[in-house]
Amino acid sequence: MVWARSVPRAWRERLKRYRLVGGKCPACGSLVYPHRLVCPYCGHEGLEEVELPRRGKVISYTVIRHPPSEFKGLEPYVIAVVELEGGARVLAQLTDVEPGEVEVGMEVEAVLRRYREQGPDGVIEYGLKFRPVE
Repeated sequence: MVWARSVPRAWRERLKRYRLVGGKCPACGSLVYPHRLVCPYCGHEGLEEVELPRRGKVISYTVIRHPPSEFKGLEPYVIAVVELEGGARVLAQLTDVEPGEVEVGMEVEAVLRRYREQGPDGVIEYGLKFRPVE
């Protein structure tokens, strides 16, 4: 049976593909993003691949007002360093928040959102962004 679904719904159903995957050091227990072969904290080799927590807090951010050409028309937008529960840090775009509302310490969670479209008739790219926790 063939049936139609909306593109956003299809991507949401594939959310399991879009996980925050990092590494966990078996020696010191540190979480790192992205996954690495060597722990940056203790030098231990052989980090195990783990799914990272989807919640954290903003520890630094900037507002992009003059974006690269492929992001023209989306400005202004916020890029933040998010410290996840457990200590790993992720550089990510914030969504569902105005630039003037962002604060250091703001609690955020990962969500699947549209990144961009490759031209008017092109592929729509989806990925993880972070939004304020309600």
